[in-house]
Amino acid sequence: MTSLEGQGSVSQKNGGLSRIQERNRSLILEAALSEFSRKGFSGATVERIAAEAGMSKSNLLYYFSSKEAIYKATLAHILEVWLAPLKTLDADGEPARELAAYIRQKIQMSADYPEASRLFANEVMQGAPQILPILEGELKRLVEEKSQVIDNWIETGRMQLIDPVHLIFTIWATTQHYADFSIQVRALTGRDLSDPEFFEETVASVTRLLLNGVGLTVPQDSGA
Repeated sequence: MTSLEGQGSVSQKNGGLSRIQERNRSLILEAALSEFSRKGFSGATVERIAAEAGMSKSNLLYYFSSKEAIYKATLAHILEVWLAPLKTLDADGEPARELAAYIRQKIQMSADYPEASRLFANEVMQGAPQILPILEGELKRLVEEKSQVIDNWIETGRMQLIDPVHLIFTIWATTQHYADFSIQVRALTGRDLSDPEFFEETVASVTRLLLNGVGLTVPQDSGA
């Protein structure tokens, strides 16, 4: 998803990245994710991002021309990673198996990338100033495409009638809760998704809740 990449990045200046440049760029984005998720866009500084990435500010600015460029590139990477599981929803697959796999992937992402989830949520709650074109463009097209997949499953009698968009929204809201509200989850249960047992309990409970709600039985070999 390149349309959110920052203007003036080194990749745009010279048409490509060497292995060292790619590594440095990854270090910057990793540091930026931590900084933006803790401080927000307005509170984050290029100096702290550079320090966390282990490089000078001038070196960082060789890769990204501004804080806004770093922020856009960070959001672009988050969206690229997050959309990947939804893209795998297979129209020819068995609905329960496809949805169970998608739910597990989304919970795994909440476990692996909690800072990314919180940063994305904060961006959207502020009106999505940096990613609104993507939400209205690529994401909307993908949701429409996968909604048609779910509609086909419904029309062929393989699952109960449900508005596909609301089903997708519900999967997002339920699975991302464990990242966005991880402090609350820990306060109430004493555990979070870093606990393997709690992770599997979460997958099983959420999968059963969502699949049973649309008339599907959880596949026995799904791990849920």
